[in-house]
Amino acid sequence: MPIRSSILVFALVAGCATAKSTPSGVHAESSSASIRAAEEVGATHSPEAALHLQLAKEQFEAARKMDNPDDRDHADRLLMRSQADAELALALARTETEKTEAQGAVTRVKTLKDSATP
Repeated sequence: MPIRSSILVFALVAGCATAKSTPSGVHAESSSASIRAAEEVGATHSPEAALHLQLAKEQFEAARKMDNPDDRDHADRLLMRSQADAELALALARTETEKTEAQGAVTRVKTLKDSATP
């Protein structure tokens, strides 16, 4: 029984030691998914959203080019910034879409109101 406990403690300590930070792969996947989502919603059609989408893409590419293991933390931070910019672009694009839809609804209501008035 004491050997099992020792092995368990060793495995736990080793696991904690190797889990220093989140792997860049996870950040890269999240960032890439956020960029795709922003593109699909139409972030390129809104100037402000397009700016943040471009920043996200540039940060993503800069992080991907960092091959040196010493740059891992910096690459992770770039990927997190990329994801944040992509998510902002997504939110801005959605806001623009909703604003356009609301303006269209107001126009339709006015048209219906004008046509119903004798």
